[in-house]
Amino acid sequence: MKKLGPDYYNISDELTEEELLIQQTAHDFVQNEFIPVIKEHFEQGTFPMELVSKLGELGFMGSALPVESGGAGVSNVAYGLILHELERGDSGLRSFASVQGSLVMYPIHAFGSVEQKEKWLPGLGKGELIGCFGLTEPNFGSNAEGMATTAKRNGDDWIINGSKMWITNGSIADVAVVWAKDEDDVVRGFLLEKGMDGYSSNDIHGKLSLRASITSDLAMVNVHVPDSARLPGVEGMKGPLSCLTQARYGIAWGMTGCATDCYQTALDYAKERKQFSKPIAGYQLTQAKFTEMLTRITEAQLMVLRLGRMKDAGTMNFHQVSMAKRNNCAMARDIARTAREILGANGITLDYSPIRHLVNIESVFTYEGTHEMHTLIIGEDITGLPAYD
Repeated sequence: MKKLGPDYYNISDELTEEELLIQQTAHDFVQNEFIPVIKEHFEQGTFPMELVSKLGELGFMGSALPVESGGAGVSNVAYGLILHELERGDSGLRSFASVQGSLVMYPIHAFGSVEQKEKWLPGLGKGELIGCFGLTEPNFGSNAEGMATTAKRNGDDWIINGSKMWITNGSIADVAVVWAKDEDDVVRGFLLEKGMDGYSSNDIHGKLSLRASITSDLAMVNVHVPDSARLPGVEGMKGPLSCLTQARYGIAWGMTGCATDCYQTALDYAKERKQFSKPIAGYQLTQAKFTEMLTRITEAQLMVLRLGRMKDAGTMNFHQVSMAKRNNCAMARDIARTAREILGANGITLDYSPIRHLVNIESVFTYEGTHEMHTLIIGEDITGLPAYD
């Protein structure tokens, strides 16, 4: 099977036939159905909703979850390859699938009741329903445990008050996984449904990054929910943090795909673009850039493949995920910038993808844990000493 992008160390030889086929399927979907429309959607600040059902049909949401939980039952490496290809298209596309699978389907699968699983997971997996994840608040991002959203007992029900911000798919979500503190300061997860009294959402406009993604805030004013809407299988920060581990794993793969697109776009351009009688790819300084870019991509590819195999074996830990998210976001950010440089003035237009990837990475670099927070997560694991305060 033809290699899909740079593979200097023949890493594709380490993939199974099924994983290669899944990657090819995702690649073809992105090339044939997403790339032709991304420029228009990025300019208009919209997401191609007509592709949601196709994502579901292809099994791209919650892919590594069991079939009975709405997933496709594929390996975590295969799931990573899907997100690699989706983010090769655009971070907005990967974000949609990542939120749906890792931040909505995963917690319902891992912590939900039988009734919750039956109600939500099939539709979410097929793309018939859309979900969002409400953790970040206007005043609490990195310090998520400081959340001000509350859930108070009211007989057999709960009353939820608070707000969430920077929520992907918030305004179009049929169900929101919202995290709130009870009267004993215990963090609990709730499934809030669109249309509940007191629950509303508004889109955030004026973004210069992740424009092909719907980003919203959520407001909850005396929202009454039955106890059957509470995720019964978890309490405390373990709930949202375990979801973030799943999502960060996908980001590490996605950023590798994003970087390969930037690299390949710049390489193709440099071979054709002539200055001073020969292609700019023939100049030493340009070749030095490509050498550095390909080296860092190869490092990232090896990292996510090993991470995925450990995840499949059940030996991966969240510190290792932090290292991959931290490294690969920084890698992709640098490569997108270098690719834009090679494209020259042409590189500032949407006719070429690196500038679009570059501004998107500014969001991905920050969300799901900033570079600094992942640095401290790893640092604590190395030294045994927390340095957050």
